Amino acid sequence: MQVFIYEFITGGGMWSQGPQPPSGSMLAEGRAMARTLAADFKKADTEVWSLIDSRLEAAGAGQFEQVGSADEERDAFMRRAAAAEWTVVIAPEFAGNLLRRCQWVLEEGGRLLSPGPATVSLASDKHRTAEHLDRHGIRTPRGVVIDGAGAGGPTTDLFPAVIKPLDGCGSQGVQFVAELWQLRALLDGQLLRLERFIPGLAASVAVLCGPSLHVALPPCEQTLGGDGQFAYVGGRTPLPDPLALRARNLALRTVRSLPDPLGYVGVDLILGADPDGSGDHVIEVNPRLTTSYVGLRALCRNNLAAAMLAVAQDQEPALSWHDGTVEFSADGRVAVDEQTLTNQRRI
Repeated sequence: MQVFIYEFITGGGMWSQGPQPPSGSMLAEGRAMARTLAADFKKADTEVWSLIDSRLEAAGAGQFEQVGSADEERDAFMRRAAAAEWTVVIAPEFAGNLLRRCQWVLEEGGRLLSPGPATVSLASDKHRTAEHLDRHGIRTPRGVVIDGAGAGGPTTDLFPAVIKPLDGCGSQGVQFVAELWQLRALLDGQLLRLERFIPGLAASVAVLCGPSLHVALPPCEQTLGGDGQFAYVGGRTPLPDPLALRARNLALRTVRSLPDPLGYVGVDLILGADPDGSGDHVIEVNPRLTTSYVGLRALCRNNLAAAMLAVAQDQEPALSWHDGTVEFSADGRVAVDEQTLTNQRRI
C-alpha cells in the first residue's frame, strides 16, 4: 500500500508565497507532523512518499520528491496523489491552501485520508463554523464578523473578546481585546471574527474519522503563550477523567455534525468551571492533522497512523494507552514522566 503525505510548509507550498525559504515556528510544526506521521506509516509496512521543498533538507522516513517551484509542487502533488492509495493533506486553511489541495486529490481520482472539501470549506471559515455548530445545538462563543474598518456591529456586550482572522490557521493572529476602544488598533484590512472571550481550560481533542466510525483520542490540555496573543506552545495529555469525558463527548458531537470528516480532525475547546459542562464551548475545528499527534503517538501503545487508516475503512482500531502523562511542544519535542517511561520499558 502506498500513502502520500503532503505537508504544506516542508512540501513546497511556500514557493507560491515568494522566494524566501520556509522558516520559523510553522516550519518546525510542519516538519514535526510530517516526520512523525511518515515514521508511523513506515512502521506499518506502508510505502510512504512525500514532497520536499528544494530549499530544505529531506529527512525522515519514506521517499521524497524534490520540488523547486510552485508549478513543480502542483505537478508532483497531482502525480503522487494519483499513484497513492491514500493521501494525507496537511496545510494551513488560510487563502484556500488546504481546500485547494484536497480538491487536487479528488481531481486526480485519488483518495483522501483527511477531511473532504465540504468539511475543509466549512472549517476554514471560523464564523461559518460557529453558526453551523450553533444550528446543531453545540455551544460556541457568541460573535460577529467585522471588516478591516471595524464595520460589522461589535457591541460592548461582546467584551472582553477575542479577535481572529476568519480563515486563520491555529492560533496565528488571535488576540485578546479587553474593551471596544482597543479594537481599532488591531484591525488590518482583512475579515475578522470578534467573539466573546470564554474563560476556562483550553483543550483539544483529536478524533479519528471514518465513513461511520468516529474514535476520540485522549484529550490534551493546550499550553498557550501570554501577552494576550494565545500563541500555541504545546500541550499535555491526558486530562483528568471527568474533564476528559466532557471533552470527548463534545468533540464527538462536533465531528458528527460535519459533512465529510475523514482521517484526523482536531477540535479545540474551552472547558468551563461547572462540572456539568454547561460552560464548555467549541472554539474551532481543525480539518487536518494537528501538532497534538506528536504527543498522542508517544502516549499510545500502538501505531496511531495504522489506527487512523483502520478507522478510515470503518474498522475498529487497535488502541491502548500508557499510564502517566506526556508533554509536547509545538515544534515536536516530547517529554514523558517516569511512570510512562517505566511502562514503555515493559513492552
